[in-house]
Amino acid sequence: MSIALVCGAWEIAGRVPISLAFPSFFDTAAAFWRMTLDGSLPIAFLITLHPLVIGIGISIVFGVGLGVTMGLSRGFEWLAAPVFIVMQAAPMAALIPLITFVYGIGLTAKVLAVCLLAVPVVVLNSYAAVRNANPSLVQMCRSFQGTRLQQIMKVIIPDASPVIFAGLRLGVAAGFIGIVLAELLITPTGIGDLITYHRAVANYAEMYASIVSIVVFSAVIVSLLEKVEVVLLRPEKRIKGTPE
Repeated sequence: MSIALVCGAWEIAGRVPISLAFPSFFDTAAAFWRMTLDGSLPIAFLITLHPLVIGIGISIVFGVGLGVTMGLSRGFEWLAAPVFIVMQAAPMAALIPLITFVYGIGLTAKVLAVCLLAVPVVVLNSYAAVRNANPSLVQMCRSFQGTRLQQIMKVIIPDASPVIFAGLRLGVAAGFIGIVLAELLITPTGIGDLITYHRAVANYAEMYASIVSIVVFSAVIVSLLEKVEVVLLRPEKRIKGTPE
């Protein structure tokens, strides 16, 4: 219902119009359909997903590893935690022009842009999850003569897994922000190219269709990851009465 209300308000605002550069919802939907049929939108998504998938993969491996290590080691936490806290609080998008200056306008720069926004989120969530693992479970493992490795692998990591996965979901959302910024600020390719081109030639319906498509796509991906998280790691959130 909320989506229907937003689309209805969008259509009314486009018909008034509130601005010549603000198309109606149906004009935007028609532009989306045209771009899908001519192949420009699917090709743009394929180009955009290439650095995004690489950057998210690096962020997950690197971020979870660092976050878990920070949660397990006070010394490493003292050394690394302030760096990632500053990275999460700082406007990292301002560093993208610097990345362009150092690494050029190729794939490396875009992957780094994704990592800059995704890694701090993944690291800090993984760190918090491990650090706040249930102390009663850890104490129980110790009372049964469990080794430190057994505590980590059989108690701490499983107990922290739901929060770690939630951090991965937030990291993916941050990665989408990073790739769009990279394609708008580094070099116009993929979805960024469509947005830049159609804005330049005043095809505002196509421009809005490109923007909305990446927003909807990222929202769907994050929602699917949330469903996976509930099914795999949060059984208490499942609807009662559903089979295991």
